[in-house]
Amino acid sequence: MAVSSSAARYEPEGVGGQEPAGRFWSVRRSPAAFVALVLLLAAALLLYDVASVRADRPVGAWRRRLADEFATRPLDDPWVIAGAGSAVVLGLVLIVLALTPGLRGLLPMRRDSAVLRAGIERRAAAVVLRDRGLQVPGVRTVHVRVGRRRVRVRAQAHFRDLHEVRADLDEVLEDGIAGLGLARQPALTVQVRRPKG
Repeated sequence: MAVSSSAARYEPEGVGGQEPAGRFWSVRRSPAAFVALVLLLAAALLLYDVASVRADRPVGAWRRRLADEFATRPLDDPWVIAGAGSAVVLGLVLIVLALTPGLRGLLPMRRDSAVLRAGIERRAAAVVLRDRGLQVPGVRTVHVRVGRRRVRVRAQAHFRDLHEVRADLDEVLEDGIAGLGLARQPALTVQVRRPKG
């Protein structure tokens, strides 16, 4: 079966029906393990008590007390309100964890394959761009912060005109950002100053 050359070539994101590279989803093992452990312990305790009642033993004191508290305590009691508020907050946190991708420190890279995804950590991207910025003549120090939508660069220049250094930094860093191969090209903000003193 022959494959045409047009089917094998790389097309930019969103062209030719290719899916865009979305953010990576966190596995979130710790919250899932915590919820599963709590539910397992509660189910085991309830199952033990039900089996014990079926075996003609008395109902557990905790169950009697819990049923009595539910029957007699009013809804405007501070403990009832605090327990309900805690349950609502915990539920909202779990819903947010379930519906948000997480892994904010990992930037997705362009995809040229439907089965392979790549990403780069924001810290690693910042180191690459910092090293590129330090190669510009006149630059003494470079601090880079890489966000999902913007790259912020603060540099100190100890010689050369600041406008020339800024223009060179813009060019070098734009080239460096393009070389990272990110799925979404972040905007670049550069500040160049003289060192104090």
